[in-house]
Amino acid sequence: MSATFSPAALRGEAAFQAARRAKRARLLLGGALFIIALLAAAEVSEFYPSSLAAGLPRAGDYFARLVPDLRWASLFGGWETEGSIAFWFYRLDKWALLLVETANMAALATLAGGAVALLLSFPAARNVAPSSIAYQLSRRVLEAMRTVPEIVYALILVWAFGVGPLAGILAIAAHTTGALGKLFAEAVENAEMGPWEGVRAAGGTWAQACRFAMLPQVAPNMVSYLLLRFEINVRGASVIGFVGAGGIGQELYLVISQNYYEEISAIIVLIVLVVAMIDLLSDALRRRLRGEARA
Repeated sequence: MSATFSPAALRGEAAFQAARRAKRARLLLGGALFIIALLAAAEVSEFYPSSLAAGLPRAGDYFARLVPDLRWASLFGGWETEGSIAFWFYRLDKWALLLVETANMAALATLAGGAVALLLSFPAARNVAPSSIAYQLSRRVLEAMRTVPEIVYALILVWAFGVGPLAGILAIAAHTTGALGKLFAEAVENAEMGPWEGVRAAGGTWAQACRFAMLPQVAPNMVSYLLLRFEINVRGASVIGFVGAGGIGQELYLVISQNYYEEISAIIVLIVLVVAMIDLLSDALRRRLRGEARA
């Protein structure tokens, strides 16, 4: 017994099949364009398989040289005993001070950048900006500050202020202002407008509405963003030392330039440990903050 379909059902099925074919054609066209763009990007950036094949063995050889010459028989010997952990970290006292300096640079830069970002975030939020001019100007300033890489800021500021941590702090703070300003402004834009309207209706000024209506709502998110940025800035402070901006990065650049392989690996291990500890602490603080905010 054969099934019969009405003309309307047949037309619907034909339309469905046509739409499915059109969707497949669009997907195929999009995939082809993506592959073409990917190949063009690889060509422009000289990302060739032959280059990878030639460079990977050299990279492996370099990393092999970074492995310290530890020996089980003397592993826990003194700092004068070759093959011991103490011998590997024989300059631990100096490196520890440089790591503290790096963390201080990141902390000061995060606080300074966060303070400026907080001030710019309210005029940069579309829902509370005092005027369209203030909104556009604040947005463009924040975009410009986060567009320039930290290391470029550091190069300029080292020339202006000399070699040392001050240039690094200012460089990280400038980039932090742009990055946090955008996140803070988006937090303000997602806040409830009821308290804001209440403060304004009661005769409060724009600054008072920002302080008493918006800030209590968005403060937990802002603090969470600030802690996350601190983690990023610790890593950034380790890198900009390569251009003379202080911290452990300056020492790392020195040992890399002189091919002191075991010292390179020791410093890298210390940086990884410090960043991991800061990440764990910041993550715990953020979880506690989110829990208190929900409570």
